[in-house]
Amino acid sequence: MSRGNSLPPLKVRVLDDPPLRDKPESFEDEASYNPNTPIAIDFGSSKLRAGYVVDGLPSHVFPNRLTRYRDRKLNRTMTFIGNDTSLDQAVRVQAKTPFDGSLVTNWDYVEDILEYTFNHLGVVPNGGVSNPIVINERLATIQSQRANWYQILFECYNVPGVTFGIDSLFAFYQNNGPSSTGLVIGCGNEDTSVIPVIDGKGVLTEAKRINWGGSQATEYLTSLMSLKYPYFPTKLSNFQFKTMYEEYCYVSQSYDKELENYLSLDYLEKKNVALEAPFTEVIHPQKTEEELRIQAEKRKESGKRLQEQAKQKRIERMVQKEEELQYYNQVKEQLKDQPKRKVLAILQNSGFDDERDFRKYIYNLERSLKKSQFTELEDGEDDQEQESEHKFELLAIQDEELNEEQLKEKRKQKLLKASQDARRKAKEEKEKAAQLEEEKRIQDEEWRKNNLQSWIKDKRKKLARLISQRKEKIKIRDEMKDRKSQISQNRMKSLATLAEDTSRGNSKRTRQQATIDNDPNDTFGANDDDWTVYNDISQSPEALEEAIEEEYKEIVALEGVLLEHDPNFTEEDTLDAQYDWRNSILHLFLRGPRPHDSENIHDQHQMHMNIERIRVPEVLFQPNMGGEDQAGIPELCENLLLKKFGSSQRALSTTGSAMAQNTWITGGNAKIPGLKGRIVREFTEFLPSGTAFSVNMSDDPSLDAWRGMAKLARNDDGFKQAFITKKEYQEYGPDYIKEHNLGNVHYFE
Repeated sequence: MSRGNSLPPLKVRVLDDPPLRDKPESFEDEASYNPNTPIAIDFGSSKLRAGYVVDGLPSHVFPNRLTRYRDRKLNRTMTFIGNDTSLDQAVRVQAKTPFDGSLVTNWDYVEDILEYTFNHLGVVPNGGVSNPIVINERLATIQSQRANWYQILFECYNVPGVTFGIDSLFAFYQNNGPSSTGLVIGCGNEDTSVIPVIDGKGVLTEAKRINWGGSQATEYLTSLMSLKYPYFPTKLSNFQFKTMYEEYCYVSQSYDKELENYLSLDYLEKKNVALEAPFTEVIHPQKTEEELRIQAEKRKESGKRLQEQAKQKRIERMVQKEEELQYYNQVKEQLKDQPKRKVLAILQNSGFDDERDFRKYIYNLERSLKKSQFTELEDGEDDQEQESEHKFELLAIQDEELNEEQLKEKRKQKLLKASQDARRKAKEEKEKAAQLEEEKRIQDEEWRKNNLQSWIKDKRKKLARLISQRKEKIKIRDEMKDRKSQISQNRMKSLATLAEDTSRGNSKRTRQQATIDNDPNDTFGANDDDWTVYNDISQSPEALEEAIEEEYKEIVALEGVLLEHDPNFTEEDTLDAQYDWRNSILHLFLRGPRPHDSENIHDQHQMHMNIERIRVPEVLFQPNMGGEDQAGIPELCENLLLKKFGSSQRALSTTGSAMAQNTWITGGNAKIPGLKGRIVREFTEFLPSGTAFSVNMSDDPSLDAWRGMAKLARNDDGFKQAFITKKEYQEYGPDYIKEHNLGNVHYFE
């Protein structure tokens, strides 16, 4: 704990949901609308970026989400899209995406989102949308996806033409000339692609795709944290886990090496991130001492009142039992010397099966009454005993001289007298035990004063024995929790054996039950080992837990005595000091490099990200960690640069060298810190010694695709080459693809 106190206060970051918006999405001025200016739409699975290509940046960027909200008061269904879904919490939690993974599946949502986009861009409808459209698609998009886009754009919005292209190639085109050669690594929200580019044209036959992106990374982090904290008191939203991934995860430059150092205290202190989920803290007002005193007196008075009521009920039950016992004893006397048939008839009319059942009932009644009489009453003080002496005057009077009411009172006094005697006897035994304990304490103190070394040796020996017994009980308790362990199986066998023996011996009054008195073959108990079966079946995990707790109290008391009188026994020798949270890997993994207070509500609502910070992004380099049977980014790049386009392990070809010197990282998932440095390190390792290479990334890689679309639309020659008109669509059908440098191509089997 001293380490936790010497460090500065722990920096805790709160995982809040984004604040609700005050205003809806802004609209463009329709007065400046130009129907001939192309519109670029980056229709991503996470965000949609849209704007006119003459602008340097997209004018509208919003989440690609839609909510259909039903207002029961107004009896209307309203549609909220993009940032407008954050106007109300009830609307935001119902927002959905038109994507299912990397494919668009809800085309009704797409139609509404496009209408919302055109409306906010200030498009003036003139029988449709008069602007040409540039839109992105993923690598190797299936034909049905493009066919649906054709139908929406041409038949629903009546656009004059559209250009499709791969977002990674658009991003490469934005950062290079139209005839550049290079390698583009596209880190998207649903996948990661590696595409070689030669003379400005993507070589799609050599392109590779990893089924891992920002969305999968967020889901992976969600699974890791859910397994790490299975009983976390609150449920975090997908946005909160996404925030955890984007803000606190980073790519390790040397994963294996960093993993070795991650659980050391000093390194973990730098890398561990404490995140607290929002919660409502209930603060109870502090009561004054006078209020606490009054409350304690009320509880005491209420307890006394309940004790009196319980005492009265016990006395009434004992009187009833005594009357019942007296009645059945009279019946028992009357049944003597009566024929068995008459005795059986009388007993059956009274509700008994036979004479044996009748005797058993009387025996149990006597036993219960005797137990009640010797139960110590909690309110039995000496002054009350002396005060109640005069209440027992009826005990000396014969029953013949008393009426019915006095007989009942006499029985009551008899019970009270027996209870008083039992209480006095228990008190005497308690005083005797206290006296023996005091004598033992005096002897122990004299022993310590006369022979300290021998006293210390004995106490240490006793302490070692208690600790050993406690460890053994803990081991047994842990094994008993496992149903497959040998101890659990032996216990179940003993229970089954006893149950079988009991069922055999309890045949319903058909024969006399065999006991040690009438069964000469029953030798159980003759051997001391026979009684271990009761130890086996009585040691439940709960009973062991209580025994472990009792032994722990004895150990703590004994350690306190040794700490006071043994100069060689220090705090480090105590049982609690043997468990040091600083040496517990589980504690460091779950709670970080600080002590944890399980009673603190803030600590209960905290998650600690440490190893997850590097483990989640590492899947891009080792996909098998995330369950993907694919190669990582380094392996794909190595294969393209060293085994394709005429290159070899010893030297790169001209094309391979040009790719290595012009490698670009793009996509929203490329914002993870350390990604560029890690790829540079991987290139350094697998490229031949002395090979020149350059890995580049723009300031905002998530905007590269849209800016590349705008750049293509501003290039008249390139745009015309990739432009598909409505007439061509009507002539060639939805399967038509116009191939160009930045788009997908036909695939022929």
